[in-house]
Amino acid sequence: MRQRSRGRVALAGMAAMCAVVALPGQVARAAGEPSPYAFDGGAERVRGAVTSSEAESLKPGSTYRDTIKKDGKLYYRVDLDAKTNAYVSVVVVPRQGAKAEYGDGVKVVLEDGSSAQCSSENAQFESAGFTRPIAAYAHRTIEPDSSTCQERGAYYVVVERTTKATSAADDWDLEIRYDAEPGLKAAGPSEAPEDWPSASPAPPVGGPQKRAGGTSYTDAMSLGTGEWRDDIKPGQTRFYRVPVDWGQQLFVRADLGSSTASDEYVGNAFVLSLDNPARGHVDQNTLSYQGKQATMALDPLPPVAYENRYASDGTVSAVRFAGWYYLSASVSPEVAEEYGDTAVPLTLRVSLTGTAKAGPGYDGDAGIFAVTDDDQEAAADGQSGPGAAKSDTMKVVATAGIGGGTVLVLALGVWTLLARRAADRSGGRTVAAQYGPPPGGPHGW
Repeated sequence: MRQRSRGRVALAGMAAMCAVVALPGQVARAAGEPSPYAFDGGAERVRGAVTSSEAESLKPGSTYRDTIKKDGKLYYRVDLDAKTNAYVSVVVVPRQGAKAEYGDGVKVVLEDGSSAQCSSENAQFESAGFTRPIAAYAHRTIEPDSSTCQERGAYYVVVERTTKATSAADDWDLEIRYDAEPGLKAAGPSEAPEDWPSASPAPPVGGPQKRAGGTSYTDAMSLGTGEWRDDIKPGQTRFYRVPVDWGQQLFVRADLGSSTASDEYVGNAFVLSLDNPARGHVDQNTLSYQGKQATMALDPLPPVAYENRYASDGTVSAVRFAGWYYLSASVSPEVAEEYGDTAVPLTLRVSLTGTAKAGPGYDGDAGIFAVTDDDQEAAADGQSGPGAAKSDTMKVVATAGIGGGTVLVLALGVWTLLARRAADRSGGRTVAAQYGPPPGGPHGW
């Protein structure tokens, strides 16, 4: 009996080692969500406070969800040390297709305990007078010659919504992200570049390839250098992401295809925006439409460099780290009034120039501020954010499967050895009678 018990325990242990690795949760949308924006399925619910003293704390590397009312002002808390750079981004998600006035938008501010402002950024709908997801961030960066916001302690994120009296009064959903950037092992350059190559590269070769954009930062479609075709309906916003490494420059051109439905003029019919890995605004351009082929480009950007953060120009300062850069493309709902609610052909021409360089020497894990081999593979294969995560997990599962197979073979060997010994001692009783069926069930493998 003692020997049988030991045998079964051994087999049970082997079986436990063969557990299946679970896949991560996919992007989820809450029931009844008024917007098609795919919020991060792992986002935690948080409630912004109306005063700093009641603000809930945010954790680095985490995503949160909240809502903000018309003319609302909310506070959140982050506890910072004296060496880590902190970035808090806010994605505003209003009801799709609502009317927006020029000044409508959100302001994000990061303050220290004495209300000194570390940084701020505004995100507005501007001349493209329709609602769509827009993002802004605020940050605390460690700077050698600065005395503001350099101390350890409690800091406060202030999110303030501005809405004109004639604008829709619906609550806006918020997706809040807090990311930490490690300090450097050794000090590097502290002066921003003054000039860089600005000539647009030759158009990508190979012809257009189909890549359907996502509906948020979380499920954005991965792109690399190439010509990418998609279709976008009036009122929709499509998201894409491009891995841009240290020393590389990103060039983007967008084309809207022609239509036979009408030739009516629609001003600011198309908006293309670019945000950095921390969801900070980099650049934006708009395009009017009259049923003919139309094209526009984002401004030439400097190569990605750590020292860009010291520039007074916000566009240059935003290109401060490597990682996924996000493109969002939106078509005005007014296009449907003149051209019908049919998709408009969209072509994105993406070019990455320059040789990737080593990073600045972070004193810790770079996290999202780096480009990995998996990122490059996702861009080449056209994987969305969840698709890339699933692919990575399947690699783990495959590895675990190989190991699990080895364990099962070992388990069978143990079972056979124990059974043979038992048979010798019991005078030939059947193996199954003493130890039960082999691993894998009554029919074996």
